[in-house]
Amino acid sequence: SHRLKTNTQSATAFRGFGGPQGMVGIERVLDHVAFAVGREPLEVRKLNFYGPMGTKPVQTTPYHMPVEDFIGHELVAELERTSDYTTRKAEIVAWNAKSPILKRGIALTPVKFGISFTLTWLNQAGALVHVYQDGSIALNHGGTEMGQGLFQKVAQVTAHVFGLDVSMVKITATDTGKVPNTSATAASSGSDLNGMAAKAAAETIRGRLAEFIAEKHQVKPSTVKFVDGTVKVAGEVYGWAQVVAWAYQARVSLSSTGYYATPKIVWDRVKGTGRPFFYFAYGAAVTEVVIDRLTGENRILRADLLHDTGTSLNPALDIGQIEGAYVQGAGWLTTEELVWDGKGRLATHAPSTYKIPACSDRPRDFRVALWNRANREDAVGKSKAVGEPPLMLGISALMALSDAVAACGDGTAYPALDAPATAERILMAVQRVEGHV
Repeated sequence: SHRLKTNTQSATAFRGFGGPQGMVGIERVLDHVAFAVGREPLEVRKLNFYGPMGTKPVQTTPYHMPVEDFIGHELVAELERTSDYTTRKAEIVAWNAKSPILKRGIALTPVKFGISFTLTWLNQAGALVHVYQDGSIALNHGGTEMGQGLFQKVAQVTAHVFGLDVSMVKITATDTGKVPNTSATAASSGSDLNGMAAKAAAETIRGRLAEFIAEKHQVKPSTVKFVDGTVKVAGEVYGWAQVVAWAYQARVSLSSTGYYATPKIVWDRVKGTGRPFFYFAYGAAVTEVVIDRLTGENRILRADLLHDTGTSLNPALDIGQIEGAYVQGAGWLTTEELVWDGKGRLATHAPSTYKIPACSDRPRDFRVALWNRANREDAVGKSKAVGEPPLMLGISALMALSDAVAACGDGTAYPALDAPATAERILMAVQRVEGHV
């Protein structure tokens, strides 16, 4: 097994500073290694995993960051079981032997994705929270809502601090006149940064309210509980709005800013060493495809996804993000082809020529599950970022197509299927493994 090691430092799941291209590249390398030594690709990928949590000495990335939270072994094993990967792979081999034209393929690929801006000073965020005397709450933070559900998550975090329903919180449009010096809503860190900043602001106000009502009852502020729209203290239960009104009349400040800077991260951009990420998010996907060996036409038949969200802030939003990211990732690697003409002009410049995935390109059988285990780091609600990481789950679609192409030959030629795996490229790869090219 040692000779199968590719010295990738688990690059099978390494989101390096080459970004997605680096990840799909090393997955292709490992796939080719598996072909060359006659082993199952997943077996070779597992050989290049980091050690499980608790492994001594702690393993490090190529940029010398200790990896203390690797859950790939357990996560991949769970997906293998729930997707019935081994049995289905054997069934596909048998099916292909009886099908001269249509060939199916299957692949399981993992993901390890670092969360934080690698430009360290961008890992900061601010928030502004107002509580009005009727109990309603206004929230502003530095994140941009672009359909990913960021506002909903941050509102939930704020409401949770006060023990209220999220309907009590109104988020106003992002405005640098309210929260200045905002970082970009990028690097999948919007909820992490802005959620923690909003939490800090809300906790400041809650602390003032607790001190106020505790003093009235001659008890410690720590005994005051904010639960289900009520404030419980010394055996008494008051409505949230009533306590807020009393605090206002007692001239207690009901407004606060909050600030958060991601801890633990240190990065030397010149040396390329340090801890650029607060934590890693993990995931894995099994994709099953079918191709037409005469035309290269193909379909994704089924996708099984298991993605690490920590303790999810909103499972419905996270599942939607994972579904969309997978389809986007599969499109990136199958249909989104960039073509330049002889004068260097981009020919695929419009929807008529540049093919992004549509609803009809989604897997007919689409199964998404959350690895809902608490983040070991002190992230907001012990959650993990969900945005870019599951985009990489689409790599399994490319590897599955490569597996289907391999089924067209006698096993002596590696498919060498390049991305994006358009119908034309699939057909050319089929012809290569059949010996026609």
